[in-house]
Order: sequence, then structure tokens, then C-alpha cells
Amino acid sequence: MPRVTAITATYNWATVLPYAIASVLDQTFTDFELLVIGDGCTDESEQIVDAIADPRVRWYNLPTNVGHQSGPNNEGLRQARGDVIAYLGHDDLWLPHHLEALVAAVDEGARLVHGISLDVSVTTPPVGIPWPGWVYVPGTWIPPTAVMHDRALIDEVGSWKHPRDTGTLDPEGELWARMADVSGPPRLVSRITNVKLPASKRRGVYRTRPFHEQAYWLQRIREADDPEASLRAACNERYVHAQRRRLRLRRSGTTLATADQRRRRVRRFKGLDE
Repeated sequence: MPRVTAITATYNWATVLPYAIASVLDQTFTDFELLVIGDGCTDESEQIVDAIADPRVRWYNLPTNVGHQSGPNNEGLRQARGDVIAYLGHDDLWLPHHLEALVAAVDEGARLVHGISLDVSVTTPPVGIPWPGWVYVPGTWIPPTAVMHDRALIDEVGSWKHPRDTGTLDPEGELWARMADVSGPPRLVSRITNVKLPASKRRGVYRTRPFHEQAYWLQRIREADDPEASLRAACNERYVHAQRRRLRLRRSGTTLATADQRRRRVRRFKGLDE
């Protein structure tokens, strides 16, 4: 049985999968399985995953589209054999020490941990999140790509919820809050361990299916003597590899939009819905 189950939820963006999967296979901690779970994919995602010559990587496609990562993530949890769970967005990347650093925190007693993400926007230089001095507040968004938790927490607090069921909180923030009620606040590993490339800031990506950004960052990680130092340096560089458009989420009066309203708006922006 693997120690860690990594779950990648994906939907019809097969061109980025080789880069995300490669960043998992580059891990210094090797006792893992990677479950790539399609949300009713109809493109070549299955063929891309099946071509990976590594028995630790497995593919499963949901019979119908849920329209949110909660569906594939819950299927991944159902199939998971590891006692520790990690998540990787299909358009994101891990640095080689990601699993090693987070598993070390779990071995020290933490049940919910996360690293620092290099958040790559389209209008500003990349930035590390969370920022120095950050303190967790229940409901705060932490990218799933940065998070690891023990499998038993799901049994205690329940699985991922769809945005229609989480009110104003994003599903990941709502899940982390439920976990924190049991485990205490998530422990921050103060190292950059992953690259977050938010599709919600990139107009029409599910129509055009670009992969040049993932290729750029994976090559930069692989070629650096110290990948983490290279990514820290990127925070002081002008980033020119993304389209210069972003989504603006408006308030409705004085009330924040619900998670499901934001989901629908983001899906249109990304090119998933008309």
C-alpha cells in the first residue's frame, strides 16, 4: 500500500496533464499513487494518462460530469489506498520536495498541512501565498494543490461538497474549516512547494487548451540547481508567459456572491460554458 494518495481532478484539458503528472513523478518522496480522475472527460485525457509508463499512475473517468472538482476528488478518496491524501490541480505543478516536506510535517503529528504556493497571475509578478505573517482564519481559501491531510480526517468530517452546498465559502475553504475544527489549524510548511496557475485568471483556456505556461515552469524547476530559490527569484521578475486578462468577480449589493454563483461565472470565463 502506498503511503500517499495524490488526487488530480481533471476535465477536458489533456494538454496540461503530462506536465502535472511529470511533476509528481519527479518527487523525491516516491511512496505514492497518483489517481487522475476525469470529471466525465470526452477528450484524449485517458490516452494521455494511459501512456504514462508508471504503475503508480491510474486513470478513472466519472460516468457523468459533475462540473466541479468535488466530484472527482470524492471518487479519488473512495479509491485511495494511502493513509495520507494530497491534491494536485491538473494545470498546477509540484516542486520535487513537495511530498517530502509535507509528509515530514505529518510525521511530526500534523493532520492538515500545506506549503507555500507560487501564485502565477497574469497582470502582476508571481507571488508566494500565503504571505509572511499570515494567520489561518476558518473558511480561508488555501489551494488544494498545496494541501495534504490524513485520510482519517475525511471519515471524521465528511467529504467534499459541491459549491451549491457551501454557501458563500468556496468548497475547499469549507472543507479545510471542517477539518480544522477536528485537527486544529492547518500547519504551514514555510517553503515554496508548488506552482499555482489559476485557470480562473485565464480567459478561455478550456477552449484553447494552452500548455506553454506549464511547460515553462516545469522546465525552470528541472533546470535549476535549487528550484525553490529559482521560484523565489521569480517573484521579482516580470512574468510574460500568460495572457493579460483576468476575471473580475463583482459583489451583489453588499452581499458576496455565493460559491455556486462564483463557480458559474468562473466557468463562463474559462470557456467551459457559454
